[in-house]
Amino acid sequence: MGLVYVLNTGAPSLAGFGFRLTNEGLEPLEGSLRELAPDADPAQVGFTPDGSALVVTERGTNSLAVFSVGKDGLLGDSAETPSAGPTPYGFASAANGALVVTEAFGAQKGKAAASSYRLTGTAAKPVSRSVGNGRSEICWAVVSKEGRYAFTTNFADGAVSSWAIGDDGSLTLEDAVAGTAVEGQPGLRDEDLSRDGRFLYAIDADAGHIFGWSVENGRLSPIGSWGGIPATVAGLAAS
Repeated sequence: MGLVYVLNTGAPSLAGFGFRLTNEGLEPLEGSLRELAPDADPAQVGFTPDGSALVVTERGTNSLAVFSVGKDGLLGDSAETPSAGPTPYGFASAANGALVVTEAFGAQKGKAAASSYRLTGTAAKPVSRSVGNGRSEICWAVVSKEGRYAFTTNFADGAVSSWAIGDDGSLTLEDAVAGTAVEGQPGLRDEDLSRDGRFLYAIDADAGHIFGWSVENGRLSPIGSWGGIPATVAGLAAS
């Protein structure tokens, strides 16, 4: 599709602008501005795998907003689905159509959870509701290359949790502490898998390190960490 939508958390808009991705770079997409509720406090935006819908997690309203995407790249009607648990944060899509969404539960200690949904058009139907991992301040999610596992970062305590994704889209906690950055220390944020799915990387912004693990059958094995990243680092992308 060559589309890019940028989430603006400083104002009640979904995207200051949408863009077309061309060989020359990003070109603004006229008429692409869409607004969310003033109290939405959005966390993440992303397309479904087939590009037919755009999903936004709204921490402020505890809901998921799903927009239809037209052939012209503009966003159409949206549907709001109440989140299965409070403070929906990051999400990732599996190959079987499941949408895995993390829930920070208002930063309550030990209350972090994740839920899974099935999307039909712009309607999100819960499959597994608020499966807890006993950790705190869960943030981002990625799904393994084969689509059978999800990995989530827990900001408050340095752990990466692993989850199994069933054929029906159901979610089961595999290991609350499948990997650790600095155990018990806050700072673990964004994560990404290598293109071949063999390695997982995550940023620990407080420690100033990137941590890495090898991935095999849903299990993580540490491969090292690397310092020297800027104190302002916020996101990560792996190739």
